[in-house]
Formats: sequence, structure tokens, C-alpha cells
Amino acid sequence: MPATVQSFIAQGAQMFFVLAIAPAVTGITRKVKARLMRRRGPSIFQPYRDLLKLVRKESVLAPNATWFFRSAPYMIFAFTWVAAALVPTLASGLMFNWAADVVALVALIGAARALLALAAMDAGTAFGGIGSSREMMIASLAEPASLLVALTIAFAAGTTRLPEVAQFLISQPIEIRVSFALAFVALVIVAMAENARIPVDNPATHLELTMVHEAMVLEYSGRHLAMIEAAGHLKLTLYISLIICLFLPFGMAPFDGSAAAWAIGIGTYLAKLVLAAVALGVWEVSIAKMRVFRMSEFLGGAFIFAFLAILLEFLSREVQR
Repeated sequence: MPATVQSFIAQGAQMFFVLAIAPAVTGITRKVKARLMRRRGPSIFQPYRDLLKLVRKESVLAPNATWFFRSAPYMIFAFTWVAAALVPTLASGLMFNWAADVVALVALIGAARALLALAAMDAGTAFGGIGSSREMMIASLAEPASLLVALTIAFAAGTTRLPEVAQFLISQPIEIRVSFALAFVALVIVAMAENARIPVDNPATHLELTMVHEAMVLEYSGRHLAMIEAAGHLKLTLYISLIICLFLPFGMAPFDGSAAAWAIGIGTYLAKLVLAAVALGVWEVSIAKMRVFRMSEFLGGAFIFAFLAILLEFLSREVQR
């Protein structure tokens, strides 16, 4: 089989694999949280059932909602899916690796966020405005930190393309670099904020004083809400995959590798995902939701960690010259 066809098939397999397992990642986190709180909790497959139920329901629209309100969920889902598919997960050397640039990834995530915020305001409700303003405040604090993390890795690897970064890190000896450790902490904080997780947001509550993401999607129902929920599952998997790719890339199979190499790649990736989902559940049970006006302090910490990371990486390179 020609290498181009193999690469195309591998790229497609990764896209649909990420789409298929994304709800299960959310389900594992919910299950872990429930068990730690001594509850039985829903099945890890409950997010799939929720999505199926929403798709079957009729979408109810506000009388003043425009075409943008109706089309935004599909665009948000598409942007998020493309971003999630670009992150190397199972294998390297895929067809669209040339587009897997971390700056492009931040732009795709930012575009999806902007669409959601604009759609929330389209219906003209107070909750939509509150959620959008809070989401934009979080984004203004999280995006600079995420870009500094990307630049830190780019300084070390000499590129911002994720597949090449992963190959660079795999080729390096196993060691703890302070700059990477700081960048890891910063990216984890950004991931929690971007995915509306505790302590920044709590997707399980609808409290007016604290909710952010849920305030923006209150007006959605039926298949539109299913698209947004599916995009949320994909976004969580995207950030976990991005952290794995940047800091724990070992185990990926070449796109033209043997069946055993692919089995190792899939198994390693799934193991990392499960560990990350369990760790997220343990973390969310261990802490409380913070007040809205303290988010700037929390995300400011991410910016400081990311700034120190890039500063240390730059100084270490200057010393080595």
C-alpha cells in the first residue's frame, strides 16, 4: 500500500478514535469523583447515552435567535474536532502533521470559544451575557500562558509543530528539566480553566453567582446542545492529549508501523488518558470551587509559571552556547 494512503488511513483512524473515546474520558472522571464521595455514580458510558438522548430531542429556539445561534454549535464542534485530531496521539508521521502547529491549535480553540460566547449573547438573555463576559475574562488570562508554554517547548525543540516536538522529546534522555516542569504546571492550570473544571468552574452546578460555561449554553437544547456537549468532551480529551504529547510522548507508533506497534501505541495512549482522567477526578474532589474574582490570581499563577519556564529555557540555551 502506498505510504500516502497509509498516512491518510492512519490520520482518519486517529480522528475517529479521539471522537469515539472523548465521552468516556468525561465518564471516567465523573465515576472517580462519585466513588471518592462514596456514591455509586453513573456508568462511564453515561455521556454517550446523554448525547444520544439529546440528539433525539427536539431543539427549542428562542424567538429572537438568529441563524448564528443555530449554526454556532456545529462550527464549535468542527473547530474542536479538527484541533483534537491535529494533536499526535496514537501515531506519528500522519498526513496532516504539517498543520499540527501549536499556535494553530491555540487559534482553533480560541475561535471555538469566541463562537460560543457570541452565540450565548445572540439570544439576548442575562445568563448568556454573564457567561460570555466571564469566559472572555478567563480566556484573556489563559491564552497568554498557553502561548508562553508553547514558546518554551519551541525554544527547546526548535519548532512549534507538535509531531516534531514529540519526536524531539522522545529522542532526549529521560531527565527532569525545571523549565518543562514549570511549563507543565502552567499548562495543567490552563487546561482546567479552558475546560470549565474545578476550581475555576463547576459544570455540575447551575448557580448564578459562579457558573461560567453552563451560563452560555442554558438556551441550547436538543441536537444543538448535543453538539456543544460533544465539543466539550473533545476539548477535555484534546488538552489531555496535548499534555501527553508535550511532556509524555513515549509509546507513539509510526504510521507505517506493524500491528504490534499500533497496539502498543493505542494501549499506551489509553493508559495515559485513563490515568489523567482519574487524576482529574481525584483533584476535583480534593478542592473547592473558587470565587469568580479569584480566578485572576489562579490564572495569573499559570502565567508566572509559564514566564519563568521560558525565561529558564532561554537562559539555559544562552549558557550552553
